[in-house]
Amino acid sequence: MTKSLLNTTFILGGARSGKSRFAENLVTTSGLDRHYLATGRAWDDEMQARIDQHKADRGPSWTTHEEPLDLTERLAAIDGEGRAVLVDCLTLWLTNLMMDGRDIAAQSVALADLLPVAKARLVIVSNEVGLGIVPENRMAREFRDHAGRLHQMIAASAAEVYFIAAGLPLKMKG
Repeated sequence: MTKSLLNTTFILGGARSGKSRFAENLVTTSGLDRHYLATGRAWDDEMQARIDQHKADRGPSWTTHEEPLDLTERLAAIDGEGRAVLVDCLTLWLTNLMMDGRDIAAQSVALADLLPVAKARLVIVSNEVGLGIVPENRMAREFRDHAGRLHQMIAASAAEVYFIAAGLPLKMKG
């Protein structure tokens, strides 16, 4: 296993499960230069307030990069030794790709292919959306399916995988 795979952690969980807090703690305690790669878009005032609160909570010790679509390219551009990069979150990225009509399969493969060659310590966060009932509409089912396939690829490449529920981490791999 390459060094970069040993430095890749994937964190899954439901909404408000404590995923981001757990991920931020991993990066903070790493002692490395902290980078936050945000994929969310402010579609309305409430989402903008959430984004602003997340930035304020992290504080000035983080460098924030916002990239809603070209995640792999931005991650490659900020990759480097001595850095820890928190990607938050893959499901927001998938939403953006779907809304923009992008090739999700190709984008997913490109991201998974980047992990083995990355030099930075990577911590990747995503929402687990496949534990509930079958969604009632086509778009929601496609989203769930894309997320499930992407999660399998990232988990296969990561050295560590955690599932977070009620703020408690369950180590699934590593």
